[in-house]
Amino acid sequence: MTDSKTRNVIGTAAGAALSAMLLATALSAVAQSYPVRPVRIVVNVTAGGGVDTTARVVAQHLNSVFNQPFIIDNRTGAGGSIGIELVAKATPDGYTLLICSSGIVTNAAFRPMNYDPIRDFQPVGNLTSTPYIVVATPSLPVKSIKDLIALAKMKPGAVSYATSGVGSITHLGAALLPMLSGTKMLSVPYKGVADAYPAVIGGDVNWMIGAALSSLPLVKAGHLRALAVTSPKRSKALPDLPTVAESGLPGYEVVGWFGMFAPTGTPMALVEKLSAEAKRGLQRPDFARRAEAEATDILGSSPQELARVVKAELEIWRKVVAEAGIKP
Repeated sequence: MTDSKTRNVIGTAAGAALSAMLLATALSAVAQSYPVRPVRIVVNVTAGGGVDTTARVVAQHLNSVFNQPFIIDNRTGAGGSIGIELVAKATPDGYTLLICSSGIVTNAAFRPMNYDPIRDFQPVGNLTSTPYIVVATPSLPVKSIKDLIALAKMKPGAVSYATSGVGSITHLGAALLPMLSGTKMLSVPYKGVADAYPAVIGGDVNWMIGAALSSLPLVKAGHLRALAVTSPKRSKALPDLPTVAESGLPGYEVVGWFGMFAPTGTPMALVEKLSAEAKRGLQRPDFARRAEAEATDILGSSPQELARVVKAELEIWRKVVAEAGIKP
């Protein structure tokens, strides 16, 4: 290599190193001064629900820490996709954030969306998670997941499960059970839980997956029989109820979660800062008590952990949709 070529290579490398150093310095300065104006947190559901309540707890903490308003903006419509798409297209400067449920993944797995949960978003952290409960009509002669699988193998296609909302996490989670157990069960769709629960209680359908908050009162009243929780570990609120995985179906895991996201390209210094503070905000005693009562686990995970969850679940649910032949 000639001296001139050597100098050119060295000069190019030095220039790239200098640019990287200047960029890192600029991002560090942004993180140190952030925020200098109000921050919008988009919530893609109406006010008053679980996602909205969690978002307001986080926002209140961020308000006090950063001395700037973190304003909740409820953007609903199109199954929650309007709010999600708004954030996907926002400037990645830390001033537009998203708090939503795991529906950001299940919706994308179920049908084509105007956003990609991996490409368009930088995960900030997983805030909370909650298990679902596999509940059966009391007249069904099963008391465990093993019994349910055995009955389904004995009578292929005769055992039925109710679904509430096509493509919802409870629908996909229910479809995953026969898929992993190698059984054939009949899916019976309903418009929502208000229709699905009575169908299972009355014995028109054999079983379903329900949220802990809505299904537990029915279990305690004797209207439904709880077979297992869908989380990978037993719920602290339901310590005597086994998981599906430990009840004869290893690898089964279905949880609902609320996560915080920023648009792709948001500086990691800001993302890490927001993630740490969101985790601190969730430790409020009043919120912790409410979460425990609702069988909700407070997570406050890292950006990297939420990224892993999104990628893994997107792959799983796309496979379930394809193999179960679920159509929009």
